[in-house]
Amino acid sequence: MSKRLCEQLGIKFPLIQAGMAGGATTVELVANVSEAGALGTLGAAYMKPEDIRKSIRKIKEETNKPFAVNLFCTSMRDDFTNLKEVDSILQVFRGKLGIIQTEEELRTVDTFEEQFQVLLEEEVPIISTAFGLLSPEKVEKLKSHHIKIISMVTTVKEAILAEENGVDSIVAQGSDAGGHRSTFNIEEHPNGANIGTFSLIPQVVDSVNIPVIAAGGIMDGRGMLAAMVLGAQGIQMGTQFLTCKESGIHPAYKNALHTSTEESTVITKSFSGRPARGIKNEYITEFENSGVSPLPFPSQNTITSAIRKAAAEQNNPDFMSLWSGQTTRLLKNDQAASEIVEEVIREWKEALTKIEMLKHF
Repeated sequence: MSKRLCEQLGIKFPLIQAGMAGGATTVELVANVSEAGALGTLGAAYMKPEDIRKSIRKIKEETNKPFAVNLFCTSMRDDFTNLKEVDSILQVFRGKLGIIQTEEELRTVDTFEEQFQVLLEEEVPIISTAFGLLSPEKVEKLKSHHIKIISMVTTVKEAILAEENGVDSIVAQGSDAGGHRSTFNIEEHPNGANIGTFSLIPQVVDSVNIPVIAAGGIMDGRGMLAAMVLGAQGIQMGTQFLTCKESGIHPAYKNALHTSTEESTVITKSFSGRPARGIKNEYITEFENSGVSPLPFPSQNTITSAIRKAAAEQNNPDFMSLWSGQTTRLLKNDQAASEIVEEVIREWKEALTKIEMLKHF
């Protein structure tokens, strides 16, 4: 079943490491996942164009296998309409962290055009997109450069739009996925399209003719086989790679993941303005108890960046964005990324063998 996807992407195993923005996906993580036969992905949405270029070149130095780079396809226009109300809540958090607020102008820098140009110039093998789709002109440019396109979706409607847009394969993200899911229209789905992975996958598979990759709550070979029984040709994992040795997240974040359970996460817009699943902490609790609506994305993400940075410097997970899926009891124990790939594939084959044995009954 996975042969078509593997041939399309040039990979040995139908497993993709999610392109998690914000520093989790280091050069070493991406390169080592790809070297192990899966597809590593650089989460580049928040990176400066020149930093993306440097990272791509370093990845190419460490592996000659295919890898992907993930970007956001959404408006980065600021909206500070209710800034006063939001700032009054954030000021309490700044006080707890000892942050002295400056008078700098709040503004989100939109470098998408420059980011995209870097990916073209550096001849990235695969681009993955979140929050929407590329313009027809950009799709045509990528096709002319023989660059494959993966788009993340959360509904059947989005999957059909993605196929019509010319993407090569689709990642169908269930509501159990950690972090930001790729719901296109937040006005239509204020908390994201909350369709569970194993409800979403077969419906998407039945609606499109391109490979479908399952994402959300899949942490081992059993989940991989289950997704493929429903028609997926591969899986994407994010949370599982957050605690690996090459992950770029803060040690306090890793500890929070290891001590969390299936009951620990909530979907919140309080950090970024877009719905995202993360471990509930003091920041989320207090912000949401305030009754104040967060600014839209990306403005909320911009205005809270200093709080998240100070929390990291102070080893304080109560004010970090601890993005996580719902299956953290299945986290591997601080393994190397390549070991995770190997173990998941081994589990997948073992699960398949057990299914084969059922034929005798």
